[in-house]
Amino acid sequence: MTSYGVWIIILTVGYTVALIIAGQIAKRRLTNQDSYFVGSRNFNKWIVAFCITGLFSGSTYISILELSYLSGISAVWYGVAEMMQIFIIAFLIIRPFRKKMLVTVSGLIGDTYGRLVKGVAGSITAFAFPMWSVATAIAFASALHVFTGISLSLSIAFTAILLFIYLQAGGMWSLAFTQSMNMILFVMMVVIGVIAFFIHPGIDGLIAFADEQPAMFTFDNVGLQVIVAWFGTFLVNVILAQAAFQMALSSRTPEEGQKGLIIAGFMAVPFIVGGVLFGISASVIVPRAQTGLIAIPQYLMEVLPAPLVGLFFLGVWACALGWGGPCQFSGATSLGRDVSRSIKPAVTENQQIAYTKISLLFLTVLMIVFGLLRTEQSAWWNVLAWTIRNSATFAPVIAALFWPVVTKRAVAVSLFTGFASGLVWYYLGDWHPSAFFLQIHPVWIGSSINIVSIIVVTLMDGQANWFMQKTDCLAYIGLIGGGVCCFVNIIYFSPLYRNGLFGLFMFAAILFFYIATIRFFRPEEEKQQIRGKVANLARS
Repeated sequence: MTSYGVWIIILTVGYTVALIIAGQIAKRRLTNQDSYFVGSRNFNKWIVAFCITGLFSGSTYISILELSYLSGISAVWYGVAEMMQIFIIAFLIIRPFRKKMLVTVSGLIGDTYGRLVKGVAGSITAFAFPMWSVATAIAFASALHVFTGISLSLSIAFTAILLFIYLQAGGMWSLAFTQSMNMILFVMMVVIGVIAFFIHPGIDGLIAFADEQPAMFTFDNVGLQVIVAWFGTFLVNVILAQAAFQMALSSRTPEEGQKGLIIAGFMAVPFIVGGVLFGISASVIVPRAQTGLIAIPQYLMEVLPAPLVGLFFLGVWACALGWGGPCQFSGATSLGRDVSRSIKPAVTENQQIAYTKISLLFLTVLMIVFGLLRTEQSAWWNVLAWTIRNSATFAPVIAALFWPVVTKRAVAVSLFTGFASGLVWYYLGDWHPSAFFLQIHPVWIGSSINIVSIIVVTLMDGQANWFMQKTDCLAYIGLIGGGVCCFVNIIYFSPLYRNGLFGLFMFAAILFFYIATIRFFRPEEEKQQIRGKVANLARS
């Protein structure tokens, strides 16, 4: 093992001890029944900002390091899409969700549509989160392997066990403490990366590289279809970002949570700019590495002393923990809190916490198993997680928020059909993480079937009490939007299909029609309210 590897091991062990101590300190903050799951709803805007930054910007930074090494400055769009997601959650979603005292998305669905749905939604959500956790852990483990020779499987297992140790102790307060600690490492990481850049290649080196590889400095080098897919994926995830919701909804007030998200949106900028800069710099110095996260350590070893390289990669590990911690805890909350309440409605708060700790242990084992099954395929786990969670829960979440007409039967059917169709489509593509069956991402198929199922079953269900509201402006906008998407898909079928965008536009059309359906078919109670208003106007 080189001196670089020794420094990384020393710093990693030291930070591990610090995180475990932080978890024990956080345990003292568990003063009431809301402490474990939502931090007593006592987070200020800065704690919210640090938590959201660790979740979204940390994982985005790792992705951009990889993308910019391969595609250059066009990787910036991945970060812009992430910022868009944060700001939409901040301005449109977090305040009404906070007023509802929401804890989890699976809980929202279950509280609206019953115990069976709560159990199914909670289980699907819980199983998806370790897949996201292991995907980021694999990315970091690849870089760690270059320095230390430690196997990817051992690195993933160590990360998973550490997450369990400090999360189970203090719950949401553990996340607050550790994400705040991670912020210090994030700053150090970016500063060290900037120092490395100015040492080599520097501004002159980038200018020379731009002459040799001009494509690396164009904003569409990664491909328009990929950029559109990034924005589409983040946009769809806005309504399902449970881990982010759980942290932001731990705020003292809706306004405090919103401010924290806005701050986190702007905090993303250094991660985006730094990720692009460091990835391109590695491409200049180490042009033929297998991946960006293998090239980065090789680049840094050429320009920095071992202690600084160790600190930089401690920051990268903090990014992996900043993403994995909220994912594991939110998944355990769905499994330990929501599923237990679906099985035993009278379960006490202390029992829910106990079940959540057991769930954390189970998801830790699951994360390690996932890492052993496909150790070098982080993209595979990302695709599977997006597919099973979004395909099952997208339409039910929207229904729970905006469409009171929907029945329990419709939601149960949509959960199953969306989940199954997404998995089947992934299977038809031979489980390939980028070359999908018929050039359509399985999440677009699953989410589309999810929407169609909930619409058809609801309108055919005799228990659904609705009337048709023919004068709603938003309904006609939805119809027009869906029609436009269908028209574009038909007229430009060949280029859209060739570039993998046909499925995205198909899903967009179905989503517009879903909006139209929600506005056209309203609950019978609204009809009585409208008649009452008309009668009052007539009398006046």
